[in-house]
Amino acid sequence: MTETAQIKIFEDRKVRTVWDNQIDEWYFSVVDVIAVLTDSQNPNNYWKVLKNRLKKEGSELVTNCNQLKMPSSDGKMYKTDCMTTEQLFRLIQSVPSPKAEPFKLWMAQVAKERLDEMQDPELTINRALLEYRALGYSENWINQRLKSIEIRKDLTDEWKKYGLKEGVQFATLTDIIYKTWAGKTAKEYKAYKGLKKENLRDNMTNKELVLNMLAELSTKEISESTDPQNFADHVQNAVDGATIARNARIELEQKTGKNVVTPLNARDGIGLPHDTATDGLNFDN
Repeated sequence: MTETAQIKIFEDRKVRTVWDNQIDEWYFSVVDVIAVLTDSQNPNNYWKVLKNRLKKEGSELVTNCNQLKMPSSDGKMYKTDCMTTEQLFRLIQSVPSPKAEPFKLWMAQVAKERLDEMQDPELTINRALLEYRALGYSENWINQRLKSIEIRKDLTDEWKKYGLKEGVQFATLTDIIYKTWAGKTAKEYKAYKGLKKENLRDNMTNKELVLNMLAELSTKEISESTDPQNFADHVQNAVDGATIARNARIELEQKTGKNVVTPLNARDGIGLPHDTATDGLNFDN
């Protein structure tokens, strides 16, 4: 299973989800759904009781329930009971709630939006806009972030054109870009900002986003100009592209006397409410 974790918003309530790229299916956190439907102060206990009752009734829902890793409020990933849209439709029948029908419609819309996005990638950007707004980011920051998503996609499309694979190769080149312009690998950068599983770009300031965009845009442009023949060529292009951003960072820091790369993150530095979790947002490849 190739998983992409995201947070969806239903009536200002967060529902953790995972998209399985291999079977094109959404998985929803059962506990989050229970919390939405029941307004329970302890949705974990509510699900535990309901699960035991369903087991006694011989329901296949519990047997077929998947456990997938999802981000918790402490930033760590824990195995969480998850169900597909079809399974949740059946589960909701066992949960008396006035929100049952609106929630079913919402789930159907989530599924439809994903299928539409697969046909029209521009819709992904529109979805990101709405979800960042729902999480409380400023409009100025959102504009920069959406542009960074577009530029990142252009770069990964360029890499894919040459047969590079998502995973190790993408991660290696991304680390090279970060290390060259910012002086830190992705892991070091996240640690510097006090992050765990959160998306790094979701925790960058405007200046950091702009320079990272410059690094990735330059890398893509250089790749188009040089026609790399092997992975070593791609590595050199990443270094050359990110060096342009590094030089811009150094010059800006010299002119302003302020560091561009800072420990500021979404919770305390870029206008996001302190109690709003960014875990699970993942719009980048």
